[in-house]
Formats: sequence, structure tokens, C-alpha cells
Amino acid sequence: MRIVCSSCNKVYNIPDERLPKEKKIAFPCPSCRNPIELDLRIDIDKAVSKNDDIKAVSGGRDRDIFKKKILRAVKDLPPMPQVVIKAQEVMANPASSFKDLGAIIEMDQAIAARVLKLANSAYYGLRGMVSSIHQAIVVLGYEALGELISVVGASGLIDNILTGYRLEAGFLWQHSLAVAFGSKVIAKKRYPRLENDAFSAGLLHDAGKIIMDPFVLEKEADFEKFMGDEKATFLMAEKAIFGFDHAEITYEICLQWGIPESQCIAIKNHHYPSLSEGNSLAYILHIADLMAMQSGIGTGVDAMQYQAESGALDQLKMDQADLHEISQQVIEAVNKIASEINVEQE
Repeated sequence: MRIVCSSCNKVYNIPDERLPKEKKIAFPCPSCRNPIELDLRIDIDKAVSKNDDIKAVSGGRDRDIFKKKILRAVKDLPPMPQVVIKAQEVMANPASSFKDLGAIIEMDQAIAARVLKLANSAYYGLRGMVSSIHQAIVVLGYEALGELISVVGASGLIDNILTGYRLEAGFLWQHSLAVAFGSKVIAKKRYPRLENDAFSAGLLHDAGKIIMDPFVLEKEADFEKFMGDEKATFLMAEKAIFGFDHAEITYEICLQWGIPESQCIAIKNHHYPSLSEGNSLAYILHIADLMAMQSGIGTGVDAMQYQAESGALDQLKMDQADLHEISQQVIEAVNKIASEINVEQE
């Protein structure tokens, strides 16, 4: 639920499951300490359905059946290239070597060629200097090459037009790149051991939108009515109309792709990291996602309605000045990488 303090206009996004059902409650605003009163005696989803004539999927069994229907569509999504998964496994093994990683990449010549192309891009500053995978490993280093492999592997999966979400071709991809780079920078500053995981999870955090898009389009009228509220977001609409959101679907997809469970959990909770039971990566994704939306990178019509969950910045020991500094780095990185990907795919 999105709650606005009537005294200071501070916005809080509180998951419905954390609020008591059918009760009237009051609590002090964390910002101004004035009381915030909520009447929860009417079920939110039913109220939305009644007032806005939205035929929402009800909870329980109906919700689960519809969720399974959407997940069946996962088979139409291209699988994550095995070379990407194997490369991440090699990099996670402290006993692995440059030679092991090079051998994995060279298993797929198409991906190897694209890795070399990006290695010679403006972003890495090595134009014309890298001619082999072995050389790329030596010159770029282990971490940078792992980053390249993730970019190449994900680029063909999420560069789609999403009509239901009103996202043009390449918008989701640019947004995913921004979250990946933002997550990497935050992790490097606060949790260095999570740097590679943060980048990979950032690239995939919204992949569920690809599966949900035709279902969102199918219920376009319901979404239009819900989004008529200028403060509404697609995330709110998903929960009200389907009973679940794209982050939950992305979680299921990533599990099927064999993505490490810690990344899957972070992705599932990236909108509400406080539900992740202390998963630091969930907080990293949450703030990186917010930065990308506030920077306008590959975002939709609801981008400016999202707010940081209360306490999220404190959890990462960050403030608005940090966000501004990192955002500038992210914008520059996305512009350089996205231009190379676009040239490659034309």
C-alpha cells in the first residue's frame, strides 16, 4: 500500500502483508512524527474492483491458477545461454583459473564473438586492442569479463517491445543495464563480495515483465482504469489485478534458469527489500532500480511514482548525494554499452 503523510507529504510503500486486515490503525510518521491514520476495514483489492469496475483475480486458489497459467508461458522465453551459467559457476569457484573461464566462453563461438566485440567498445577503452578471448581475460581481468558475459547473455532475452507496459523496444534493456551498473557500483562501495552477483541480478531483475506483458495487454482496460490515478504504478496494478507482481514471476524464471538462490531472493524482493530477511543484495537492487527510474533510463509512464522503501538508504549507509554521484556514472556507462549493443543488433 502506498501511504502519504497528510502533514509532511512523505510517501511510504508498505507491503499489504505487513498491515493488519480489517482494522483501523494509527502510527507516528517516521519523518514528522505526526499521526498517520489508516482504515483497513475494507479489503483494498475488493474496493478497487468495486470502485473502478476492475475484475481483479481474487486471492487464494484463483490467484495460484492464474499464476501457473502465466508461468506456463516461460517455455516461450529463450533459455539463458548455458555458457553464461557455466561461466558464473567457474567464476564462483576460487580454485578456477583464467584458462577455465576462457574454455567455457569458447564453447559458444557466437557468444565469444560478441564478447570480443564489446571488449573492444568505448566503454572498456580497448578499441582494436583485443583479438582473442585469452587476451580479453588478461587485459580486462576476471570480473570485467564476467560482466561482459552477463551482458551478452542477457541482451537477446530482454530487448523487447512491451506493449502492455507501454515500453518501446530497448527500453527494458536500457533500464536493466542501468540497474546492473548501479547495483555494481553500490556493491563495490558497500559489499564488495557481492559486486558480480549485483551486476547479474540487476540485468535480470525485471525479466518477468516479458512473460507478463501479453497478460497485462489482455487486461488493458483494467490497467487503464487503475492507472487513471496519477499516483498509481504498474506494480500496484499487478498486485490488485493479478494478485502477484512481475518480481514474483522473475523469481520463478530465474530459478528455472539456474540462477543462484540468493540472487533469486533478492530479485523477488527488490521492490520491498525489508521482506528479504536481511538479503543485502535486495537492498542494492532496490536502490539501483530507484536511481534508474529517477534518471529516466528506459522507464515507463509510472517511473516517478516509485519511492525508496523507508530505511533502505540507511541500510546501505547512503544518502541523496551518493545517489546523484552514482547516477552520473550509470548514465555514462549505459550510453556507451547500449550504443554498442544497438549497433551489433542492427
